[in-house]
Amino acid sequence: MPHKTAKTAAKATGSKTTASKVASSKTAAHKTAPKAAAPKAPVKAPAKAQAVAKPVVAAKPVAAAPRVEDKKPLTQRQGFKTNEFVVYPAHGVGQILAIEEQEIAGARLELFVINFMKDKMTLRVPTAKVANVGMRKLSEPVLVKKALETLKGRARVKRTMWSRRAQEYEAKINSGDIVAIAEVVRDLYRSESQPEQSYSERQLYEAALDRLSREIAVVQHVTETEAVKEIESQLAKSPRRGAKAETDAEADGEADADADGDDTAVADEAA
Repeated sequence: MPHKTAKTAAKATGSKTTASKVASSKTAAHKTAPKAAAPKAPVKAPAKAQAVAKPVVAAKPVAAAPRVEDKKPLTQRQGFKTNEFVVYPAHGVGQILAIEEQEIAGARLELFVINFMKDKMTLRVPTAKVANVGMRKLSEPVLVKKALETLKGRARVKRTMWSRRAQEYEAKINSGDIVAIAEVVRDLYRSESQPEQSYSERQLYEAALDRLSREIAVVQHVTETEAVKEIESQLAKSPRRGAKAETDAEADGEADADADGDDTAVADEAA
């Protein structure tokens, strides 16, 4: 009996030892389990780093934008330069402010930007059509002198209907020819001793005088007032019209009053 009891006790002791080993291994496994799961958390960090790096890539195209405007301004075309004074037949003397490019109906056009200071107007003329519109440079001093000499000549008034003569005067004024404009000033000029002008005559005279004085002022580098005084001094030197010319002028004034209404009066007076 004592021998069986010792064996039973030994078996019990062995089972307790095994149980304690199993329990300790379970406890160790339980303690090390959280440590194995810990490395999973840092995996999300690269995704955040990529999200932050995306705006840096999108900012690169913005740096290329300022390279669009890289052209030098145009300063000369068709023999005309910027800041130069020119004569545009329909408006007189103007100054070229710039030469610019514009896209019209899908086509690129070069334009002269012309300022008419006295008229407070800016005109844009295609550089390719300068010859067609009759735009020209200022007259040479020799040609200006010829125009002033023209003012001293005898007035040549045609004995035709005023409406027809008025059209001829307008054509000369809008031709841009300084000598032709001087002829209009000479023919429509009236001194104090001569009959007064009609309203339409006065309008044409002032238009021709304005065109002539503005060009002379720019060429001679004087004011328009001084240019007008020079023109009037030249007109004063012209020979007085005879009785025949004065009779024609009176008849023209009467014809003007009727021609403005129905153009039926004729200023064809016999000598």
